[in-house]
Amino acid sequence: MTRIIMHGCNGKMGQVISTIVEESDDTTIVAGVDITNNIDNSYPVYSDINIVDIDADVIIDFSTPKAIPNLLNYAKSRKIPIVLCTTGLDNDQITMVNESSKEIAILLSANMSLGVNLLLNLVKKAARTLASANFDIEIIEKHHNQKIDAPSGTALAFADSINESLDNKYNYTYDRSTTRTKRDSKEIGIHAVRGGTIVGEHSIIFAGKDEVIELNHSALSKDIFAVGAVNAAKFLSEKSPGMYDMQNVIENN
Repeated sequence: MTRIIMHGCNGKMGQVISTIVEESDDTTIVAGVDITNNIDNSYPVYSDINIVDIDADVIIDFSTPKAIPNLLNYAKSRKIPIVLCTTGLDNDQITMVNESSKEIAILLSANMSLGVNLLLNLVKKAARTLASANFDIEIIEKHHNQKIDAPSGTALAFADSINESLDNKYNYTYDRSTTRTKRDSKEIGIHAVRGGTIVGEHSIIFAGKDEVIELNHSALSKDIFAVGAVNAAKFLSEKSPGMYDMQNVIENN
């Protein structure tokens, strides 16, 4: 039985994960952490992770970037691995995560969906084949109107995967409204759409002469991210210190 601390338990994703775990035979949430406590959970909820004194095998985090330093310090003090799902981390916070991975196992992923992480591999292969044939690369992401960060962490993950496969020769362009110049052949355009209740849609477009290839992923509910996070927690719970990602989870299945 994998014992989980749910960090950000009363947020939307925290509640979806709580439901998934309740229906599971091999995982349980032993404690939750959230600044609000207006939901009747089946486990104790604390407003500060530092007062959680319950044995756990892993922490799943769906909170906010500002909560990450405190979370890392707690996890290191108790040697508990973290599945870190919060997006929008700045460079200083990412550095803290990398340093903390020397002491505990951390799985960092911009998107917990197994489908998205499979698509990350597919876009690498497509980029290697099509970029040499002078195909332009554009990424469009769509999310609900409550999402704060833009572009999405997943869109950036697609761009980074493509760029790595092309020897990091490409630059990212987020806004073309301020300049009147032709598109550079070594750029990846990244565009964000916000509206309604869109769970998450990502399109990677390879546009060449007289043909267009498009790879798409659509999330129809938040359950896919919850299932991925729980699978990641089970995978990470017994791992030694280091940085992991969802590719490691996929390869382990």
